[in-house]
Amino acid sequence: MPRILQADIDEVKSRTNIADIVGERVALKSAGVGSLKGLCPFHDEKSPSFHVRPQVGFYHCFGCGASGDVYSFLREMDHVSFTEAVERLAGRIGYSLHYEDGGAAPETSGRSRLYAANTAAAEFFRSQLLSPEAETARAFLGQRGFDSGAAAHFGVGFAPRGWDGMLKALTAQGFTREELSNAGLVSTGQRGVYDRFRGRLVWPIRDVTGQTIGFGARKLFDDDQGPKYLNTPETPIYKKAQVLYGLDLAKRDIARGDPRRVVVVEGYTDVMACHLAGVTTAIATCGTAFGTEHIKVLRRVMGDVSASGEVVFTFDGDEAGQKAALRAFSEDSRFTAQTFVAVAPDGLDPCDLRLQRGDAAVRGLIDTKVPMFEFAIDRKLGGFDLATVEGQVGALRAAAPIVAEIRDELLRPGYERVLARRLGMDPTAVHAEVRRASHGGGQQQRRETAAPQAQGSDEPAVTRVRLADLPRTGDVALERDALMGALQYGHRVDTALLDRALAESFRHPGLEAVREAVVATTDRSRVGWATDAADAVREPYRGLAGELLMTPFPARDEDGAVASATDLSRRLILRSIEREKNELLGAVQRVPAESDGGRALRVRLRDLDAERQRFSES
Repeated sequence: MPRILQADIDEVKSRTNIADIVGERVALKSAGVGSLKGLCPFHDEKSPSFHVRPQVGFYHCFGCGASGDVYSFLREMDHVSFTEAVERLAGRIGYSLHYEDGGAAPETSGRSRLYAANTAAAEFFRSQLLSPEAETARAFLGQRGFDSGAAAHFGVGFAPRGWDGMLKALTAQGFTREELSNAGLVSTGQRGVYDRFRGRLVWPIRDVTGQTIGFGARKLFDDDQGPKYLNTPETPIYKKAQVLYGLDLAKRDIARGDPRRVVVVEGYTDVMACHLAGVTTAIATCGTAFGTEHIKVLRRVMGDVSASGEVVFTFDGDEAGQKAALRAFSEDSRFTAQTFVAVAPDGLDPCDLRLQRGDAAVRGLIDTKVPMFEFAIDRKLGGFDLATVEGQVGALRAAAPIVAEIRDELLRPGYERVLARRLGMDPTAVHAEVRRASHGGGQQQRRETAAPQAQGSDEPAVTRVRLADLPRTGDVALERDALMGALQYGHRVDTALLDRALAESFRHPGLEAVREAVVATTDRSRVGWATDAADAVREPYRGLAGELLMTPFPARDEDGAVASATDLSRRLILRSIEREKNELLGAVQRVPAESDGGRALRVRLRDLDAERQRFSES
């Protein structure tokens, strides 16, 4: 593939706010002047250590060390090539790319074509919903309280009953059969290549950025021998264990909520019903149980909510719904937010609840939520006759492991008392059983599996230098802070002043490696210069450069930060002057005063005093 012109790469980066791109995946909040932070998307953490500096177009995680620019972020998150990352951002801002052979941007990169094919298919399905053949589909929506406006808002469409309607439409647009197969849009069998979705109501499934990556489809006709719901198979861009339907629509209200709340429902129509009823933070899984990967996605969107956030599961009142709740409960220790269950009355799902009792009933459903622990305990107790001693003992043994799993040391005693009241038993006996359950291997196994250790690596570990490793001396602190100011605000510090400040070698080898990279950057007015300088630092000091670039600079506002960076540059210059002066004073004692060398030394000392006074007063 031809190479994109470097000028275009730089221009796209300069026009893209990295905070907008990262913010679609991670809930960001202020972390000081010019800095934002959130939970790292590259490793599992409970406290945010992932920082983004929009001004320099760089991110850095102080937990795992991940760092880079907006292209790096897309490449790591979406597993795309560098070219695809540039193409995607260029398309986002409407910028026409050019290649080294003089041509325009070719639309042939693999993942980009999968996104494009899904987008084209979504538009095809939407247009077909207006066709006479889609009368059954429109009636289905109408019977469930969804009008044309609701269908348009969620992008609902219709797949014609024929075998190749979509295939013909998309191949006419230039997509190959191989591309459509890789996107999960067509299947291959005795009939050859044919549409995967036929005679079905279709919902587009989008990632958190709003790009269509797959579809969920419900059968409408009795002669359809397929499953009730059919989803896109696993593809390079669609991983059902990581996808939550409706999250693209819900993420903004999730981040704005107080408390931040996510409502997990079971189906596409339930998501639609909740959003239309005013519960705009509803999402659903896509053909799979709620699992650990979904939890990671939610935690990044919710941010560092601690105990203030809420995740509310709403399930059908039937046995399958209750089992789904318990499956979700088994993952509860991975949430930092509080977890609840809201079961609708009479076994109604949110869609039916809205139909029968209106929008207010859907909103009221969330108010009936009970803690997940309480729901799980009651679910266990429901299988025993609590009127008998045997039933009470059996129920205690069944429910005690649930209480033992509660990670909050303040919550656990409370639930021991709840369980004792439910059973009508002595709290001391309940506490003893919970203690036995907690030492029965369940929690130990959970601790052992929570943080697996890397094994089997033949590569020697690289011991990287970090900020915390630097010596606590005055000279090192000055060099550290001056480099931090240079990397973050060097484009606003006087060029001659900064060049003079960085002209002399630093004493710490790690800081010296960073200084060399900054000095080697001739144009500090160019967007992205600091990230390039940090990337150019040799190992094992590259991570140190990333930390210097991303650590919040101590100042009240940006002007204050520039003033501080300027002052630090002056202090470096004064240190250099003082060092040279001390060396010259020693030399003066060894050189005859009337010699040419002696006179030159005294002239240089006068110049240094004048220079020191100038920088001290400026």
